[in-house]
Amino acid sequence: QTTGFARDYEMTGEIAATEDGEIEAVRVDVLANHGAYNAAAQPSKFPAGFFNIFTGSYDIDAAYGSLTAAFTNTAPGGVAYRCSFRVTEAVYLIERMVKVLADELDMDPTEVRRKNFIPSDAFPYESATGWNYDSGDYEKALDKALEMADYEEYREEQRRRIENDADKLLGIGVSSFTEVVGAGPGKQCDIAGIEMFDSADLRVNPTGNAVLRVGVQTQGQGHETTFAQIVAEELGMDVDDIVVEHGDTDTEPYGLGTYGSRSTPVAGAAAAVAARKVRDKAKSIAANELEAAEEDIEWDRESGEFHVAGAPDRSITITEIAAGAFMNHPDQEEPGLEATNYYDPPEMTYPFGSYVVVVEVDRETGEV
Repeated sequence: QTTGFARDYEMTGEIAATEDGEIEAVRVDVLANHGAYNAAAQPSKFPAGFFNIFTGSYDIDAAYGSLTAAFTNTAPGGVAYRCSFRVTEAVYLIERMVKVLADELDMDPTEVRRKNFIPSDAFPYESATGWNYDSGDYEKALDKALEMADYEEYREEQRRRIENDADKLLGIGVSSFTEVVGAGPGKQCDIAGIEMFDSADLRVNPTGNAVLRVGVQTQGQGHETTFAQIVAEELGMDVDDIVVEHGDTDTEPYGLGTYGSRSTPVAGAAAAVAARKVRDKAKSIAANELEAAEEDIEWDRESGEFHVAGAPDRSITITEIAAGAFMNHPDQEEPGLEATNYYDPPEMTYPFGSYVVVVEVDRETGEV
């Protein structure tokens, strides 16, 4: 992957909009250079993330996209670090189109975006291209970015410098993005036919500590902390009592890899569901330990304890239950406190955000 490249795209976009800036349709055409071949696990399969997201954060009724891939006499394509499966190219294109629309209508770029954002109460939202956005509050993200950047003050300063023919001018850029991450779902996403879901094994030992084994490999992202926190929150345990194991293909469970911001949405979800399975089993052991009927046992997420309904002082933690799972488990229960989960996400997930950039430009030289 050190010699591969990405983003050699020639893109053309058109927007149909009303005079007051409401976008009604978009059309894009792309010519993509993919080098001698796609240097991925399946070189004949085109990375098609572009189509998920080229309508961006906007509520657009009609969208058309045409993408032509060309294999050329260059290095293998599509694998450069942060190549994003063509998501960044799509975001760049729609944001440039919105900026051009704002310029054509002499509108503030933030106003055009606000007019066209998908409303926060419209989620889950099906885009014009048929993809299901899970959640979002794009206007709130934009408002926060504008506040952090002192946007209005910079706009005033920009106007003053223009009016006074200042030597140093200000350029102000605004961009809002929606990304698509978390591949699977398995029926839509695969590598050489192998479906993109992940798994997790969780075991709580008699001593009260836990071992979580996952099929994704950290590359510095902090999986050990993230996954331990997920399990700790589900089970009311101390995060320091959870060991995360990964990276050994001889012993770790099934996983489809760390890339495309998928580890936490997919493997992290597998860890969470495995923890809930452990908690469900622990409930019957808690009932046994507290000498109560299982239907009278309640889980208090805030305190991380099981307690008897109506008697919160009669409580027990997962750590305290762990020994009972091996030494005092109910007759109808298999000993031990462990679970495995294979998590196939029903949809991808769509994170979002906004940027504001302010640059100072020399009027004479154009130097930034």
